[in-house]
This record gives sequence, structure tokens and C-alpha cells, in this order.
Amino acid sequence: MSAVTVLAAALIVVGLAGVIVPVLPGLLVVAGGILLWAFAESSAAGWTVFGLAAAVLLLGTVVKYALPGRRLREGGVPWITLAFGALLGVIGFFLIPVIGLPIGFVAGIYLAELTRLGSHSPAWSSTLAAVRAVGLSMLIELASGLLAAAVWIAGVIWA
Repeated sequence: MSAVTVLAAALIVVGLAGVIVPVLPGLLVVAGGILLWAFAESSAAGWTVFGLAAAVLLLGTVVKYALPGRRLREGGVPWITLAFGALLGVIGFFLIPVIGLPIGFVAGIYLAELTRLGSHSPAWSSTLAAVRAVGLSMLIELASGLLAAAVWIAGVIWA
């Protein structure tokens, strides 16, 4: 196993971790690792593997925005609520490293919905819908990253 293959594997693992702990652009790091390997491999098989993995990652990225976005629209959660949640999530990340991100995100969504809707029960329902949609988005992103990694592993074995 070459040093480039080991480095590509490390980048893929870091990228997958970046999906779970959203500090890094996870799928871009996964794609970068596979691209590095394909470039070093310099073969039709290497570039085919990269093309397939890139297609999987692109499809996963489209689906991760489309499906949860539709569910949020059906739940009546406006985009400004998510923006406020993201803003408080970023602030929370710096106030309480790592765990402040989800805490700030949920608090931001709840506060925005409480302000918009005026009472706890509907605000909490909207908050749960938004958190479920974000969780679904992360699962879709992780699944596409894992599938791209599987394509790469098959390519390493095949090449």
C-alpha cells in the first residue's frame, strides 16, 4: 500500500468525521482524498473510480438539500428560522466548543419560532421539525460519503 493511498484513506476518514462534527466540509475532503489517489494512480481505473465517487457525492449533496428542505416547507418552517439557528449555532460553537453548535442551533430555532408563533407548543413543534430535517440532511451526507468511500475501496482493490 502506497503512502498516497494511506494519505487518501486518512483524508476520507477525516472527511467522514467532518460530516458528523460539522467543522470541516466533509464531502469535499472525501472528494479531495479520492482525487489525490486518482491523480497518483494515473490510470483509467483510478479516474473511473474518482468519477463514480464524485457522482455519488454530487447526488448526495443535491439530495441532502432537496429532501429536508421539502420537509421544512411542509412543516411551515421558514428559511429565516434556520438562518437564526445557524447563527446561534456558530456563536454557541465558540462559547462552548463543539457541543455549543447543536445547543446554539436548537436554541436559535426555538427562539426564532417562539418569536414568530408566540407560544411554546407550536414553536417547539417547529423546532423538532427543523432538527429532524437537519438530522436527515446529515444522514444523507454521511451515507453518500460512506458510499463514495466504498467505491474508492473497491477501486483500490481493483486497481
